[in-house]
Amino acid sequence: MQRSSQASLKATLITGRTLDQGRTLEIGKFSKEYMSKVAIIELSKQDMEKLGISSGSAVKVSSAYGQVVVKAVESAFTPQGMAFIPMGPWANAIVSPNTQGSGMPTLKGIEVTIEKSEDHVLSLADFLHSYYGKKPFVDEVLSESQHNSSEQGTTTHKCVVCPFCGCLCDDLEVTVGSGRIVSIRYGCAIAEAKFVKHEEFRLTKPFIRRGEKPVFVSVDEAIEEAARILVNAKYPLLYGWSSTSVEAMRLGIELTELLGGLIDLTTVTCHGPSIEALQEIGLVSATLGQIKNRADVVVYWGSNPAQAHIRHMQRYTVLSKGVYRKTRKDRKLIVVDCRPTHTAKMADLFIQVEPNKDYELLTALRMIVNGYDIDCDVVAGVPKEKVYQLANTLMDAKFGVIYFGMGLTMTQGKSRNIEEAIKLVQDLNKWTKFVITPMRGHFNVTGAGEALTWITGFPFSVDFRRGFPRHSPGLTSATDALAKGFVDAALIIASDPVAHFPQQAVRHLAKIPLIVIDPKLSATASLADVFIPAAAVGVEQEGTAYRMDHVPLRLKKLIDPPQGVLSDEEILERLLAKVKKFKGVSAGVKDLE
Repeated sequence: MQRSSQASLKATLITGRTLDQGRTLEIGKFSKEYMSKVAIIELSKQDMEKLGISSGSAVKVSSAYGQVVVKAVESAFTPQGMAFIPMGPWANAIVSPNTQGSGMPTLKGIEVTIEKSEDHVLSLADFLHSYYGKKPFVDEVLSESQHNSSEQGTTTHKCVVCPFCGCLCDDLEVTVGSGRIVSIRYGCAIAEAKFVKHEEFRLTKPFIRRGEKPVFVSVDEAIEEAARILVNAKYPLLYGWSSTSVEAMRLGIELTELLGGLIDLTTVTCHGPSIEALQEIGLVSATLGQIKNRADVVVYWGSNPAQAHIRHMQRYTVLSKGVYRKTRKDRKLIVVDCRPTHTAKMADLFIQVEPNKDYELLTALRMIVNGYDIDCDVVAGVPKEKVYQLANTLMDAKFGVIYFGMGLTMTQGKSRNIEEAIKLVQDLNKWTKFVITPMRGHFNVTGAGEALTWITGFPFSVDFRRGFPRHSPGLTSATDALAKGFVDAALIIASDPVAHFPQQAVRHLAKIPLIVIDPKLSATASLADVFIPAAAVGVEQEGTAYRMDHVPLRLKKLIDPPQGVLSDEEILERLLAKVKKFKGVSAGVKDLE
């Protein structure tokens, strides 16, 4: 790459979700809309002036872990000395793969250097080919997809559950006409893209990679090839599960145990540290309904629901109508974050904490709640007076809640941050009633963890290599196992690790036999050696999912999947039966039916 002669800028990089990122990924990650909203870096006006650039200029962003070219965008939400890149392939080319034994890479608070570049921003297809050396299949597989429907008439489905985020909003109305979803009511912008745009970048035919070309095969042929790869592997990884049903998850666990492999969830790159913390010290929590009706103090810590969980405030907190808290005036909204987010603009009190210093602030709050004084003027970048103001507001609550997000899990401290936050809530319960809840991302990441815990005793990163379940993040996490080259084959279902893992992990994933089960073309699907299209859960197949507060809800089937496309459950049942046959394992009653 050519070196720029322009001035360079040192900055702290933050990655995270945005509304545009979520909406465009549901349209399709190979769409121009997705690239325009994700292959960008948000900078302050002052920092852009220092670099001598304007919005739309290409800049090279370098860290100790890699470099990438993206477009600069001026943002009022990004302070001087800080940079923000939405989560996606471009951001993850420069984040830290070091999980510090937690399984969670460090995706926030990374020191980077930014300089103007004469290079252009690579499209997703070119990016994947350039960084991972494997030809992505895009146009070849999209041209073979067909979306025929014989259904006639118009139907409106009520009380539909949205299969996007952990809110699982269950009040949507979806109108279906001629076998297609034509409109929705009450859903957010991301929900509209999820339902109305679900056929875009949709794949309907299985394929097997033969050199530089996809060979289209039958479902049975693809399943047989997938089974052969998994059986021949010494240590396969089965990853994803958070955007499919609990019923499919059950089959995935059985398959992993049979193979002696490693099963992991997207939890590992979002709230893995949260789960580790609550297993250590427990969790003081409540359902979203209880919080909606009772909470008068609502704290979002390291979370930006206005961009990532769009209807959360409207349905469950400050903008909702509860039994005892009926209006916005009945509640105080507090936001703690390292930058002034969209949610922070709505807050009654905004606390801007220094990146990677959340633990320090949490500890100071615990000191005040327990009757100790702070003997320094500034804590984690926050003036002493404001820390006391925050502590007093929490202690004065009649019913308070802390919703925490990946601003705590992805930064330094990881599970220790969450432990300290939970301990703060435990301390607050000496004064009043307080609860704490993680803001879960994928719509069934909670349910996948529940199912894994029921069966194995562990919530994520479970290894069956010795014939029984083991859990040791840092060794048995998908991120570490890939980055360290432990696994020799992978089955990815209902997720896209190529777009969201650090490039060190993706580089190994691109080298090993890769099986993908998914409804749409994703970055991971484009690199697959075996691809099997699946019906979209909550749209074309029903199933059970768990809301972020562990309440199970039933997802509906609204339309039929394309002809020949099976559900995740059907694919996994056939794959499990084929693996049993190859391994000479006696078939169960269900396999014989």
